[in-house]
Amino acid sequence: MFGLGNPTFKHGIHPGEFKELTREAAIERIPFSRKVVLPLSQHLGAPSKPVVKTGDRVRRGQLIAEAGGFVSVPLHASVTGRVTAVGLRHHPSGQLVDAIEIETDVTSPQSLAGEETLDWQAMSPQEIVAAVQRGGFVGLGGAAFPTHVKLSPPEGKKARFFMVNAAECEPYLNSDFRILLERTDHILLGIRILMKALGAEKVYIGTEDNKVDAAEHLKRALPPDLPIEVLVLQTKYPQGAEKMLIDAVLHREVPSGKLPIDQEVVVQNVGTVAGVGEWFQWGQPLIERVVTVTGPGIREPKNLMVPLGTPLSDVIEFCGGMSDDTRQVLFGGPMMGTAQRFLDVPVMKGTSGILFLTDREVVPREEYPCIKCLRCVDACPVYLNPSRLGSLAKARLYEDMLPYHIMDCMECGSCSYVCPSNIPLVQRFRVAKGLLREQQIREKKAADEKAARDRIVAERQARDEAIAARASVTEPASAS
Repeated sequence: MFGLGNPTFKHGIHPGEFKELTREAAIERIPFSRKVVLPLSQHLGAPSKPVVKTGDRVRRGQLIAEAGGFVSVPLHASVTGRVTAVGLRHHPSGQLVDAIEIETDVTSPQSLAGEETLDWQAMSPQEIVAAVQRGGFVGLGGAAFPTHVKLSPPEGKKARFFMVNAAECEPYLNSDFRILLERTDHILLGIRILMKALGAEKVYIGTEDNKVDAAEHLKRALPPDLPIEVLVLQTKYPQGAEKMLIDAVLHREVPSGKLPIDQEVVVQNVGTVAGVGEWFQWGQPLIERVVTVTGPGIREPKNLMVPLGTPLSDVIEFCGGMSDDTRQVLFGGPMMGTAQRFLDVPVMKGTSGILFLTDREVVPREEYPCIKCLRCVDACPVYLNPSRLGSLAKARLYEDMLPYHIMDCMECGSCSYVCPSNIPLVQRFRVAKGLLREQQIREKKAADEKAARDRIVAERQARDEAIAARASVTEPASAS
């Protein structure tokens, strides 16, 4: 029964939860794999740049790739061992990307390369933000946006409110729930550190009413000196999206084209907050994460602490293997997860869950014409018209989708879920947005090249005019 009196946002859907498979499963630590593969692209923004080469020996927690720019983070070794390759490897996105492969030293105790406490109380806010970037932290809810960027508001913007996102609205997943129960001390330490970095006045921790026990546990642990409010929200998808969470908690709308900081808010996933606390307390960068391994297609569903780079095949083996009728493996939940083609893909920073679905869940459905029922409009949490957008996408009129705010679509899949005609709306929107982004990149590149050419022409013209002017001044006067 949903807590209808609890805060929430407008629209959205109520898919089945299916969290009972791993809800009571405490976090277990998976053994280190014989080999890990660490892609340089594990976050939004520029890929990391390797600072090691084949044959190098590395220690767990050691820097192996530096940030590729401001919107980028470093990468650290998740195991002690030897670098066996730096090259292309399978990525959960389906692409081949550059990665660092490390063969694990089975004789090593796997201690951290630099176990030390970072004295955050003696640091300035800017030093804390720099330390967070050095730790390689990104949003662990799935988007993997670099944490330090969110902690660096633009000039003139201030984060009065710091929001910890523990909604975990995707069906099946329980990693945030178990972190709330089992890593409370690190959550509270992370909150203190990030509050100082932001200069925030108030902290909100938002979770859903299917996690009331975790909310009560957290409330009992709250220290009296921290201005924290734990809010139990109505269980609804996609409650965990930043804009939806801000709407539910503060009743503030983040307008189209704007960011949470425009409403004086910064949102971080609870796993990220706990990881920051661990980094400052023990000197452990982001080299492992909690992953829910679940679904009817895996024999032993678990919540695992998994070193980054661990192959999917090793996770499957540790969980008893797949059932014979498994038909699809997703990284993430059923609404926004990415289907996997290969079993050698690695667990990454953004891998919140691994879902195994069987013939019963993966049922091909025939697509029918849109009947204009507008269920998709009622479901869309950002007030788009998926029916109209779907028609334009089907006709490949991608530029015509821009006035209908296609770029505001967060690809939550609510429209596809409620469509009685089985129209793959969110899949078409992803294709459309990808093509539109490519077009924007091409147009920007063309504009930059034209501007460069115009600048060269202008410089040459100015030089020629200057030469002509000097020549006219030095030319002798003609005889009368």
